Amino acid sequence: MYIRQQVRTTYDHAVATETAIYLCAELAHRMSAGNDPRRVHFQSPEYLVDRLDAIAELFDTDRTDLLVEAIREYIEETADSETFQELVATKYYDGQLEFETVEQLVGTESAQRLRLLRADLEGEPLDLAAPDDTDIYDGEATAVDTAGDDER
Repeated sequence: MYIRQQVRTTYDHAVATETAIYLCAELAHRMSAGNDPRRVHFQSPEYLVDRLDAIAELFDTDRTDLLVEAIREYIEETADSETFQELVATKYYDGQLEFETVEQLVGTESAQRLRLLRADLEGEPLDLAAPDDTDIYDGEATAVDTAGDDER
């Protein structure tokens, strides 16, 4: 009885894993279908290609889907790393990277933040509207005497 449960649990896990990988590959394929695919040729050690083909056969998918998903995961993990973010910022501040490249590497929001910080570091004025002359205190401001705080 125990062995049957173990076999069933192992089978369920394998089916769940296969389903997850299939769904990831399908998602990767759909996501890549929205972009114009580009043929890429590269050399790889034979043992890696053999292992990749065995995995593709095991999960009834093709090598390309597995490679696209692996590359996507690697890029996401790399882009999220603090070391990578710091390297991009340093090279951007030093003028070694253009804004468009930074945007591709770290995303629009982070790139905009780096652009503002770079402008601040370079002393360039930001294109902001002047503040209104609004009396935010609605009358007279109250002054606080901090001289007594030094005696404590």
